[in-house]
Amino acid sequence: MTQQTTRPTPAQRTEALEQLLTERELVDPKVVDGFVARYETEVGPLNGAKVVARAWTDPAYRERLLADGTAAIAELGFSGPQGEHIVVVENTPAVHNVVVCTLCSCYPWPVLGLPPSWYKDPAYRARVVREPRTVLREMGLDLPESTDIVVHDSSSEVRWLVLPERPASTAGLSEAELVPLVTRDALVGVAKVAP
Repeated sequence: MTQQTTRPTPAQRTEALEQLLTERELVDPKVVDGFVARYETEVGPLNGAKVVARAWTDPAYRERLLADGTAAIAELGFSGPQGEHIVVVENTPAVHNVVVCTLCSCYPWPVLGLPPSWYKDPAYRARVVREPRTVLREMGLDLPESTDIVVHDSSSEVRWLVLPERPASTAGLSEAELVPLVTRDALVGVAKVAP
């Protein structure tokens, strides 16, 4: 009779590693808690949505954002690790931009938070470069054949952010009213902002 062992889950392994590092005084739990709290409350797609809403309502800001994404994003107070050099590209009816990191999962954390699991998946990373239209369709975004798709590969040197098209039906909305409409997926280019 063989004894079957169960493997610990990733959460259990993470907890065991944290406990070991804490016991050996290599990590301060307060520092870890601070990082977790920051990424739960201060960093994330809401920040990116605020950047987009400002660009949609302030033409001068939009110009600065497209000229120097890092500086324009910092104007709103969003900066930090993984956000040292962000390039912003704009979606139009003729051109649709989508972001990937083919090597790992480079991602603009200050404006998008931590990357979703599908962004880190090897299948997404490989396929979106070779067959972007098919991958986007599988993710629920069916673009017209007349729309060119440009794939941007993030790296440790540059991270990309998509400025999605503003739906025409939102013309009368304020900046604050626009923020909840903008999703993380639209900021990566795998979705559009719903009207």
